[in-house]
Amino acid sequence: MASLVIVLAVAGERSLVVSASVSASGCDLFRGRWVSDESYPLYNASSCPFVPDVFDCRRNGRPDSGYLKLRWSPAGCEMPSFDGAAFLRRWRGKTVMLVGDSLSMNQWVSLACMLHAALPAPGRVAFVPGEPVSSVRFVDYDLLLVLYHTTFLVDVVTEEGVGRVLRLDSMRNATTWIGAHLLVFNTWHWWTYRGKSQVWDFVEDGNSTYRDMDRVTAFSKGLSTWARWVDANIDTSRTRVFFQGISPSHYMSKQEDSEVPARGGSCLKQTRPLQDATEAVLPEQAVVRGVIDAMTSPVSLLDITALSQLRIDAHPSVYAGRGRDGCDCTHWCIAGLPDAWNQIMYAMLLQKN
Repeated sequence: MASLVIVLAVAGERSLVVSASVSASGCDLFRGRWVSDESYPLYNASSCPFVPDVFDCRRNGRPDSGYLKLRWSPAGCEMPSFDGAAFLRRWRGKTVMLVGDSLSMNQWVSLACMLHAALPAPGRVAFVPGEPVSSVRFVDYDLLLVLYHTTFLVDVVTEEGVGRVLRLDSMRNATTWIGAHLLVFNTWHWWTYRGKSQVWDFVEDGNSTYRDMDRVTAFSKGLSTWARWVDANIDTSRTRVFFQGISPSHYMSKQEDSEVPARGGSCLKQTRPLQDATEAVLPEQAVVRGVIDAMTSPVSLLDITALSQLRIDAHPSVYAGRGRDGCDCTHWCIAGLPDAWNQIMYAMLLQKN
């Protein structure tokens, strides 16, 4: 597809406390509170040309706006404000790539909109949607922001006479990711799917093939393959590497809430954050932390789980667009929570420098 070049012009605080164990340069960016901020959101989604219908909750009829007016405030330190103009200058001539599933897409769209809002008028962008690769080029800065869509990081292949096989030790497309100057990886969401939603028939682990496997075990094996690949192939003196962390869902069964549509969803009709997040570390979180800790390459964990667990109000819910049934309590509205992920990543980049 040819590039589409668009010339563009450019109260009181309510505390919600969480804790997490990861710190960055003495300031724990993942422990803090959500506070009301009337200067938010950071951009108007209706003015951002990259937002897909599934994330544009206001356009899809969401009537409340309180979820847009919350800012993440770390405890014990001030997080720097996101400076899109400074980001564009700092990453001029470089490639920023997010690699993962639709939660990576959530973060990619958010970052694209945050940078788009910072462009001096007139600002030129080249937007190329596609599968598995979509990109936004900020022309005047020669900054390429890429999304590489992959659900598992490792491969799913179709074998004749066998079916779809999830290969826990294979990453055939990974060479595409080499050369980016900032890499942000993510996977977990699809590892739990069963039944008709499951996109593989067998699991291959080395020379052994299984009908199924404990999903956390499979995730650990697949993520370890990714870690070995990063250690062997990414020059971290020129490429900064992040792992997005585990983005939480907010589902409950239909039996627990009679108003919930067929798919279920405890985020239905939620307009305020939760008061407390769980202190327990999820098994998949433990896998991510363990794998990253064992790597020889420096990888920064964007440990978003606890702060995102509070934001039961920030999902599309039933405002995910026409033709979509049920209640989406997995993805996030844009503008919204993923903006905080990018603000924290920006702060971590500044701390490292």
